[in-house]
Amino acid sequence: MRNQLIKPCAIALAVTSALCQQAYANEAEEVKIDRQQTTNSVNVKPEAKEDVEQIIVTGSRLKRDSFSVTTPLVTMDKAAIEDTGLSNLSDILVDNMPGLGIDIGNTTSQSNNSNTGLSTVELRNLGANRTLTLIDGRRVVANSYSGNYVSLNTIPSGMVERVEIISGGASATYGADAVAGVVNIITQSKKEGFDFSAKTGRTDEGGGKTFTIDANYGSSFAEDRGYMYVSANWDRDFGISYYDRKRAQMEADVFYNEDELCNGVGTTTGDQCMRDTTRADWRDRSDGLPGGVFLESSKNDTQFWYDGTNLRDDWAGNEELYGINSAQYVMLNVPSDNLSLALKADFDINDSTTAYAQVQFSKSGSFNNKSPEDTSEGSEVVYINPTTGEAEPFSAGYIPIDNPYVPQRIIDSDPYKDRIYWDRRFNEVGNISTDNNRETIRTWAGLQGTMFDEMWDWDVSVGYGRYKQKQVRANELSLVRLAQALDAEKLNDGTIQCADSDARDEGCVAVNLFGEGSITPEMADWIRSTPVLETTNEQLTLMGYISGDLFELPAGYVSSVFGGEYRRDSQDIKTSTDMQTGGITYNYMPEFYGEIDVVEAFAEFGIPLLRDAPLAKSLDAETSIRISNYDIDEVGTVASYKLGLFWKPVDTLALRANYARAQRAPTITEFMSPERGDYDSYKDICDGVTATSDDIGHNNCRLDPAIAALITEDASFELDDDNSGYSPSSGNSNIKEETADTYTAGFTYSPESLKDFNLAVDYYDIAIEDAIDEISNENILYQCYASNTGYGTTNPFCNDITRGSDGQINKIQQREYNLDEIRTRGYDVVATYNFDLDDMGNIAVKLDYNHIIEHSQTFLGEDGDFVTTNYVGYGRGKDKAAFSLSWSNENLRIRWSSQFQGSFREDEQLDRDYEKAIAKNTEKCANESADCISNPEPLAFQKFGSFIKHNLAASYTMELDNNSELRLSGGINNIFDNNGAFFPHGTGNFNSDWGGGKGRYMFIGAQYSF
Repeated sequence: MRNQLIKPCAIALAVTSALCQQAYANEAEEVKIDRQQTTNSVNVKPEAKEDVEQIIVTGSRLKRDSFSVTTPLVTMDKAAIEDTGLSNLSDILVDNMPGLGIDIGNTTSQSNNSNTGLSTVELRNLGANRTLTLIDGRRVVANSYSGNYVSLNTIPSGMVERVEIISGGASATYGADAVAGVVNIITQSKKEGFDFSAKTGRTDEGGGKTFTIDANYGSSFAEDRGYMYVSANWDRDFGISYYDRKRAQMEADVFYNEDELCNGVGTTTGDQCMRDTTRADWRDRSDGLPGGVFLESSKNDTQFWYDGTNLRDDWAGNEELYGINSAQYVMLNVPSDNLSLALKADFDINDSTTAYAQVQFSKSGSFNNKSPEDTSEGSEVVYINPTTGEAEPFSAGYIPIDNPYVPQRIIDSDPYKDRIYWDRRFNEVGNISTDNNRETIRTWAGLQGTMFDEMWDWDVSVGYGRYKQKQVRANELSLVRLAQALDAEKLNDGTIQCADSDARDEGCVAVNLFGEGSITPEMADWIRSTPVLETTNEQLTLMGYISGDLFELPAGYVSSVFGGEYRRDSQDIKTSTDMQTGGITYNYMPEFYGEIDVVEAFAEFGIPLLRDAPLAKSLDAETSIRISNYDIDEVGTVASYKLGLFWKPVDTLALRANYARAQRAPTITEFMSPERGDYDSYKDICDGVTATSDDIGHNNCRLDPAIAALITEDASFELDDDNSGYSPSSGNSNIKEETADTYTAGFTYSPESLKDFNLAVDYYDIAIEDAIDEISNENILYQCYASNTGYGTTNPFCNDITRGSDGQINKIQQREYNLDEIRTRGYDVVATYNFDLDDMGNIAVKLDYNHIIEHSQTFLGEDGDFVTTNYVGYGRGKDKAAFSLSWSNENLRIRWSSQFQGSFREDEQLDRDYEKAIAKNTEKCANESADCISNPEPLAFQKFGSFIKHNLAASYTMELDNNSELRLSGGINNIFDNNGAFFPHGTGNFNSDWGGGKGRYMFIGAQYSF
C-alpha cells in the first residue's frame, strides 16, 4: 500500500518542519534573537519601545507581535480567559474570537451519542477536521473516531497561558488538517510558586451550575538548570434540563402549508394556519404513549390508546390532544465531568543541550439521560441476516390478532386485515442513557540545543498519545427479541409463552404491550439491549529539526528551518455483539481497525528583501514547503507550500499577503469505515405525491415500485412524509486528499498620533477542491427524482435511497465523496488600544470582527451540471464581533465585554421550497385558477435578527503575609439575560449559537498564590 516514491531531496527537507512545531509555538524560554532582531523577515521593534508585546507566535519561531506577521493571527491571553468566568475553553474562545465556531459542545451534542461531552471548535465554519488544534505547537491524539477532533476540555485550564489562532492554510508548517487554520494552546512555562483556585457559577433562571478547582505549581531546581510545572484541574457542569426553562416547555411544531400558503402549526385540533391560533393552542405531541396506541392507521376508523391502564377508543385525530411531549426528555445542556493532570519539565544537561518532557492526562465523563425507547410495528432497524450475512431492514411487525394479550374490544373493532398496528414508549424497560467515559494521555519528550558556535538550533523529540472511550447505551430494545415476544400463544393451563420453541430455548418471554405497567421486569429483561462501543485512538510521532541563518543579504540574514516528521495514527473500534448483528433500536456498527502512516519533510525560509529604502522601511518574504508521503495509494506523495510578503512602506503602516497550498488527507473513518448507523432530518421530495400531482420530481416518484403499488391499490393515495431519518454513513476507499488554495491579504496600522493603537484588516479566500464531504440528503433526493438523468438503477443517487412497502424512506445511504469545491471568503478586523491614565490606572480596548462574503458547496450532478449551494447567511449570521474594555489600577481589574452575531435565515432548503410554492401559485394566478391565493404569507421563523450579549467581570488581588496573595473575582455573563428570539428549530426553542438557553450566568471565584 505504501507509496515509497520519496526522493532524496524530500528526505533532506524532512529534517525541518517537525522542528518548527516544537520551536514555532513553544514558549522559547531562552530565545536568542540578537542578530535576528534586525535581520529576520519581520522588522522587530526595539525592546525599549515596549509599545507592543513581543512574543513567539504560532507559525514561526521569530519573536514578534500579531500585527507583524504575514498570516492573520488572533490571540487571547490568560487574563482575558479568566475574566470570562467560564471553565469550558471552547466556549471562551468562540465567544471572544469571531472566526471560531462551536463544532461539538454540551448544547449541540444532545443527539450526537458518541461525541456527547466533547468540546471542539472550527474555523471559518469549515469543520473541526479542517481546523488543526495544537498544544504547544504539537499535534496530539484525536478525541473521537468521527474525525481528527481535539477536545479542549482535555487540557488543564490552569495550564493555559494564551491561545493563538492562525487563519488560512498552514499545512506547509504543520501538515495535513490545517486547511482553515490553526488553534494553538500555549501552556505555562515560567510560572514560579503555587496557586490554588476555585470558582463556581449558575444561571439566573435555574440549572447550569458549574464549578472548577485548579491547583498549579511551578518551580526551578538544580540551581535553575531545571524547571517543573504541575497542573491539576477539575471541571463539572451540571447541565440544564427541559424543566429548567419555561420556553423549553412551549410546544411548537411549525411548518409552511404549501396548499394554503400560510405558516402552519400543530394544534389540539390538528394542523392549522398559525394566524388562526394563539400560542396556547400550539402542540407538538407524539403517539409514543407509555401505555401504547393501537390500530393507528387510516385503514381503521376506531383507534385505541391507554390512558394509564384505562383503554380508550378516541385516539383517531387526537394525537395532539392526548399525545406526549417528547421534548421533556431532552437536555438543553448535557452534564459533563472533567479531570485533568499535567506535568511539564525541562533540564539543562549542559550549556548547549536541554532535555524537555510533558505529560497530560485527562479523564472525562458525560451522562445523557433520555427518553425511554419509543417504537412501533413499522420502525425499521438494520439487521444482519444470520443466514445470508447481508444487512437488511427489520421491524418488530404487527401484533398477531391471536396474541393472548390483545384486549377483546380491539379484536371486536374489526382491525384492517387483522393487523394490530401499535406504537408504544417502553417506560418499563427504563430511560435510554448514554454514558461516555474517556481517558486521554498525551506525552512527548526530546532534546534541544545549539550547534555551530550557537549559531544554529536543533531539536529532536518523540511523542505518543492514546485516547480511549467506552460508551454504554442503556435500555435500548432488541426488535428481534420483541418480534419473538409478540408472537405469543396461550396454553391450556393459561400460561402465555413465546410461540417459537427456539426462542423459548433462548429464554424468550412473551411481552404484553397493552397498558401502562403491563411489561413485567422479566419481559423487560428479555427485550432490553445494552450496546457498548469502545474506541482506541493512538498516535506516534517522531520529529527533528535544525534552524539558523543561511547567509547574509544586503537587507539582513536569511533565516531557515529544516526538519522532518514521522507520524502513525491508528484507530480501533470494538462494539458489542448486538451492535454488530443489528436488530436493535440503536445504531448498527461493525468493528474495524485502521491506521495511516505519513513521512514528511519540510523547510521554511525568512528572506529580508529591503531595509530602510524609499517606501520600504522593510520588505520581507516568508516561504515554506512540506512534502508528505502517505501509505494510502489514493493520496501518495503531496506537497504543501506557502509564500508570504510583509511590506512596511513607513513605520506606521504594513501590508501583508499570503498564499498557501494546503492538503487534508482522509481520516481513518472517512477512508476505511464500514457502514455505521446514523440519523438525520430531511424532507422527502415525494411528499404529497398522488396519481396526478405535478410537483417537482413527482413523475419519477410514481416510478418507485413501492409508491406505484400503493397508487395502484388506492387511486386516492397521497404520500404523507413520515420518514425515520435513518441515514447511515460509511467511508469511501476511493477518495483522495482534498486540496485548498488559501489567499489572505491585509494591512496593519499603528499611527504615531495615537500611541498604542493597532489596527489589522485582512481578507481571506479559502477554496477547497475535491473537498471530502457528504452530499445532503435533500440533494441526493433531488438528483434521483428531479435531475435530467432520470429515475432508475443507472442513477447512483437512486441506489442510495431505500423505501419500504408504505412508500416511506427507510434509509438514505451517506458516503464520503470528493466534492468539487467548498469555498469561503470574508474579512477580519482586529483593533487594540491601550492608554495609560497615570494614577487612575490603565485601559485596554479590543475589537475583533468577522464578515463572511461567501460560504458555498459545489458538486457535479448526474445531469452533468454543477450544483452550487451558497449557505452564507443561513444557520448563522454573516457578521460576528467581540468587544472588550478593561480597566486596571494596581490590584483591581474590571472588564466589560460584548459579543455580537448578525441576522441570518435559518434554512436554505426552506427558502427553496417556499420559492417553488410561490412560483406554482403565481402560475395558477396567471391562469386565473380558482386555487390562486392572492396574499401568500411570507415564511415565519425563517429570518432572525441580530443577537448581542454583554458581560461584566471584576477581580481584586490582596497581598498577604509571607509573599502570598489572594485574588477574588466575580462577574455576570449575559447581564441583560438575552436568550434571543423564539427559535423553534433548536433544542428547547433556543439557538445554540446564542447560548442554548443558558441566559444570565453569575460566577464567583478565589485564587490563593504563594
